[in-house]
Amino acid sequence: MKPNSGTLVINIMNGGKAEAYEGIYQCTARNERGAAISNNIVIRPSRSPLWTKEKLEPNQVREGDSLVLHCRPPVGLPPPIIFWMDNAFQRLPQSERVSQGLNGDLYFSNVQPEDTREDYICYARFNHTQTIQQKQPISVKVLSTKPVTERQPVLLTPTGSTSNKVELRGNVLLLECIAAGLPTPVIRWIKEGGELPANRTFFENFKKTLKIIDVSEADSGNYKCIARNILGSTHHVISVTVKAAPYWITAPRNLVLSPGEDGMLICRANGNPKPHISWLTNGVPIAIAPEDPSRKVDGDTIIFSDVQERSSAVYQCNASNEYGYLLANAFVNVLAEPPRILTPASKLYQVIANTPALLDCAYFGSPKPEIEWFKGVKGSILRGNEYVFHDNGTLEIPVAQKDSTGTYTCVARNKLGKIQNEVQLEVKDPTMIIKQPEYKVIQRAGQVSFECTIKHDPTLIPTVIWLKDNGELPDDERFLVGKDNLTIMNVTDKDDGTYTCIINTTLDSVSASAVLTVVAAPPTPAIIYARPNPPFDLELTGQLERSIELSWIPGDENNSPITNFVIEYEDGLHEPGVWHYQTEVPGTQTTVQLKLSPYVNYSFRVIAVNEIGRSQPSEPSEQYLTKAANPDENPSNVQGIGSEPDNLVITWESLKGFQSNGPGLQYKVSWRQKDFDDEWTSVIVANVSKYIVSGTPTFVPYEIKVQALNDLGYAPEPSEVIGHSGEDLPMVAPSNVQVHVLNSTLAKVHWDPVPLKTVRGHLQGYKVYYWKVQSLSRRSRRHVEKKILTFRGNKTFGMLPGLEPYSSYKLNVRVVNGKGEGPASPDKVFKTPEGVPSSPSFLKITNPTLDSLTLEWGSPTHPNGVLTSYILKFQPINNTHELGPLVEIRIPANESSLILKNLNYSTRYKFYFNAQTSVGSGSQITEEAVTIMDEAMASRQVDIATQGWFIGLMCAVALLILILLIVCFIRRNKGGKYPVKEKEDAHADPEIQPMKEDDGTFGEYSDAEDHKPLKKGSRTPSDRTVKKEDSDDSLVDYGEGVNGQFNEDGSFIGQYSGKKEKEPVEGNESSEAPSPVNAMNSFV
Repeated sequence: MKPNSGTLVINIMNGGKAEAYEGIYQCTARNERGAAISNNIVIRPSRSPLWTKEKLEPNQVREGDSLVLHCRPPVGLPPPIIFWMDNAFQRLPQSERVSQGLNGDLYFSNVQPEDTREDYICYARFNHTQTIQQKQPISVKVLSTKPVTERQPVLLTPTGSTSNKVELRGNVLLLECIAAGLPTPVIRWIKEGGELPANRTFFENFKKTLKIIDVSEADSGNYKCIARNILGSTHHVISVTVKAAPYWITAPRNLVLSPGEDGMLICRANGNPKPHISWLTNGVPIAIAPEDPSRKVDGDTIIFSDVQERSSAVYQCNASNEYGYLLANAFVNVLAEPPRILTPASKLYQVIANTPALLDCAYFGSPKPEIEWFKGVKGSILRGNEYVFHDNGTLEIPVAQKDSTGTYTCVARNKLGKIQNEVQLEVKDPTMIIKQPEYKVIQRAGQVSFECTIKHDPTLIPTVIWLKDNGELPDDERFLVGKDNLTIMNVTDKDDGTYTCIINTTLDSVSASAVLTVVAAPPTPAIIYARPNPPFDLELTGQLERSIELSWIPGDENNSPITNFVIEYEDGLHEPGVWHYQTEVPGTQTTVQLKLSPYVNYSFRVIAVNEIGRSQPSEPSEQYLTKAANPDENPSNVQGIGSEPDNLVITWESLKGFQSNGPGLQYKVSWRQKDFDDEWTSVIVANVSKYIVSGTPTFVPYEIKVQALNDLGYAPEPSEVIGHSGEDLPMVAPSNVQVHVLNSTLAKVHWDPVPLKTVRGHLQGYKVYYWKVQSLSRRSRRHVEKKILTFRGNKTFGMLPGLEPYSSYKLNVRVVNGKGEGPASPDKVFKTPEGVPSSPSFLKITNPTLDSLTLEWGSPTHPNGVLTSYILKFQPINNTHELGPLVEIRIPANESSLILKNLNYSTRYKFYFNAQTSVGSGSQITEEAVTIMDEAMASRQVDIATQGWFIGLMCAVALLILILLIVCFIRRNKGGKYPVKEKEDAHADPEIQPMKEDDGTFGEYSDAEDHKPLKKGSRTPSDRTVKKEDSDDSLVDYGEGVNGQFNEDGSFIGQYSGKKEKEPVEGNESSEAPSPVNAMNSFV
């Protein structure tokens, strides 16, 4: 038995006798779940015994009498094929008068003088042992008597008036009647009380054999053969009974049950007689198998109730009667399994609107899960006639609309759990042709354009293809294809036809067509150009066996000269109603000499052609039947290719009807093994183009020839071709397989070629199977996905690309011929070295502070080796996006986070992060982050110059200053004093400097609140907005009193009533430049 296989190999090539292995074999496969058994396999050695010696007396028979030459071949296994030949190894001709019976005997309904010969030899060919046995020649001498007495029919076989025949259902039924008589009787078959089955009934051996294929019980009944000649008739009735070996009505099927569930196995078979049903469990009759309380046998059914996991077993059903038996295994698997959904998650389905949409939800579980569908994340369960729910979990939307687009959730649940899966559906607008090409009539040398404007879904990319007469456009620069049109320049007659624009997208396709008719430009309106009228008065003269003369009178040319005449013929004998091209002649010629073939019933017709087109065909000529002759040619394309290891299939292209040259077309098929056989083996067949030679050695060359013949004789000797018998799978595997690893992703494999004798077929190449066993860095196995590379021809090496670094692989090599693959070489293990890793799976930056950031990362998805460290590089980015100095840090490979300290506040940093192995650095991942700033500082840096309220306030202050300047200028010119000035002199404020008298300018004003240090612990808000208390819009804060008023002349009345002076706060003043608010305060 082959290792790791259930195949039993019996090899007697190196000695031993086949008889020692004769018997009945059965295979049993067993594991902890149960045992399965195979059907009985019967092995019998082939036998080809010699002919028993016997003394054969010469046969002397009177002319007109019947004769039977007995063959009586030796009994072989399998039975031999019988044929009669002469000393020259030529098959004896057979006819309605002389034919071979099913038992191999040669029957003469009546003998004629030409039947006299001494070399009637019966041959028995034993295909399995590839031997041919020969009986001693039989001599026949026909005694002529005058006159010859005519006789009415008498049956030679079968004898008597009735007989019985039993055949099995599905087999071929062969019934035979051979009669003697003079003249030779004609055989006719009928079925009493019924009709012969149509399409399954065939007559062979000159209607002496009735053949019905694939018989059934309905073919039982009485079949009558009637032999008749001019003197009378006789008949024989054969009672046919069709029995049947068992055949399945319902074969048992595997059953998956959950603990506590019920189920049943059904085994129903029919046959004639009715088969007996018996059950086995794990290969043991169920009556003596260990008891199972959950199991009950009821005839052809086993009923299971409240099963438990221990009830798992393999059951066999055996249906038997006297003609055979059936055996089927069914595995009852008691399994508790929560639901699993096999459809990939987030799978995208795209369909065109108003077409069906099928959303898959393949599942598995025990008990069988219930499937529900929802639309949307929190949608309700789908129900109603607008959906179809299939048993395999698929949701069908028969007519998908645009609003069907969305996320659909499939939920599978049983008592052990629940699982769900989401899929996406996109419904696209259909592609439409909104302006189709239109029918055009154009004159020669003109220009024509077909439009094809489309509307399509914006997410689909259409492609436009133009066709002419359902073929590609001519390769001609006159054809200009635009975005939505086709233009033809300088139109010619050849451009006449149908033009089609086809628009294809990945989801749909539409098309539209239009006809272009090209006409000649008439020189004057009075001249009409048209196709010519058909010729007439066809006449046949000068009739010979292989030629004839045809003449005709042309029809009206309709203003366009006739350029040529086309002659066609009809073969009324072989293909009535079908006209074939014969020849053509110039338009000035009205007679032609035509070559003819033998055995054709010719009729001819003539078609006139001008520049406009072809005329209608003329009326057919009278018929002319040529005499029959030997075939002039042999079949073409003769090939010999085996379909099985022990046969040779000879094929050829049959001759056409008129090529037969006469009635009774047949083919003589001859073959012999090249460089082995001296003599040809031949067979004559009819109405086929294939012949199968059985029992050939595996893949050996044969010389083949096929010769045509008819009732008048043979065609010329055909040429020989070389063919090969059938291929078989290669016998041995490539040896000395070596693997050289070139780098971490590429390896080279070498092997020694197998001996050509062991290929047993045409060498097509070698296949290398290789697969990853495990990653050396993770030490975790995964699903094995085998890859296959094919190397054509007798190549002995190949490259294996796309390997994963730092992994363990296995490979084997197999030789390939036309039949398939040979055995695999022993698995070869090799390892790839380390490579550079992929980028880290992620990089996150969290917990920003004034001077620190926290970095977290994931290890590379594909380490491709042992990680040695991580490399972190970072640099600051200023407000103009310029990069600062680059800092590099090396981090141990076992770390997954890092806190970066001593960073600048309110600064953006760019980070570059990658992993390293001993080979080098992998690809990097980048990220950016910002440290936060102080809250008070942020408030002072807010650009309020663009705020609406601030612009309005500044306009008001500017207007106020302008009025004060005008008032001061007027008062000074009058020599008076401001009441305000007097007040200031009386109550000097240290913060407000008096106005200088000499130049009329104000002293500097300072808001003490602007120089207070920021509150301890203040921070800029995360959204970088300024709080209301940090920027007040009140004029009081700028030093204007609420009670300050102007007099009519523009002078102040009252006094300043600004805010109370706040107490100073200890601390240094800020050295930073004043904000826009501070600048305005200073100006005021």
